[in-house]
Amino acid sequence: MVELKHFNDISAVTNAQKAQILMDALPNIKKYNGKIVVIKYGGNAMINEDLRQSVMADIVLLNLIGVKVVLVHGGGPHIKEMLNKIGLESKFLNGLRVTDAATMKIVQMVLAGQVNKDLVNLIGSLGGDAIGLCGLDDQMIKVRKQDDALGYVGKIVDVDVEIIRDNLDKGYIPVISTIGTDTQGQSYNINADTAAAVIAGALNAECMLNMTDIDGVLEDKEKPDTLIRTMTLTQAEELKKRGIIAGGMLPKVQCCTDAIQAGVKRVFIINGTVPHAILIELLTEEGLGTMFIGHYSVVGH
Repeated sequence: MVELKHFNDISAVTNAQKAQILMDALPNIKKYNGKIVVIKYGGNAMINEDLRQSVMADIVLLNLIGVKVVLVHGGGPHIKEMLNKIGLESKFLNGLRVTDAATMKIVQMVLAGQVNKDLVNLIGSLGGDAIGLCGLDDQMIKVRKQDDALGYVGKIVDVDVEIIRDNLDKGYIPVISTIGTDTQGQSYNINADTAAAVIAGALNAECMLNMTDIDGVLEDKEKPDTLIRTMTLTQAEELKKRGIIAGGMLPKVQCCTDAIQAGVKRVFIINGTVPHAILIELLTEEGLGTMFIGHYSVVGH
């Protein structure tokens, strides 16, 4: 098999190797054709322009070969930048942004306005058809206040995916910013990892990819070659007890296991700083990161 990730310079690949790459990808193209794939997008892949182009190009390609892609994004760095410009301090509690009324206005403006529309525009410039959505549209994501100490941070209580399915059926790539509403019409900030997992479950997605700045779950975080390629829910719990999954990895893994429990067949943690990480994970047998599954009857990256 030709290993796609080893070719950083496409000019170094012979025509025969290019043809072999496409042939090797064919079974996986067939596997995902017509299926829903949810991608949670964030981290350095969002703020580095070259990586941003790479991610959006991957999404356009998947869409063109018949994969129904849903892109769920955050925008923490962009929110921080805007808050700094107007002199508001960024505060966090247990990894979540403390969101008072003034901060909520900035969050909504940046996520649903700037970041969302920039991504939709970029996908369009690359030949894709995208439509920007947020959880406020048709009250798609309903929430309740998660904790008074966090302010306007929402815990999802319901997701109506009809508007997402409708746009998928029309051939669009839904690009979703993670803002929700309560029954009184108050806007809330939502953790993007959590939102992606809930949306993927509600859509009964074939798989979900959680793009981060790490390779996946490592047996030893100091040794990249200890990457755990496949993990069941039972194994994830065991690794938590052993302290291998700890600290900042805990919420990432929780997001993945929540999605599996909600009915998603495969969930991947992949390193979004690797160019074309999405294509490598979905369309090559070797894969890239850690794959979460319910049990071992589901096999193969």
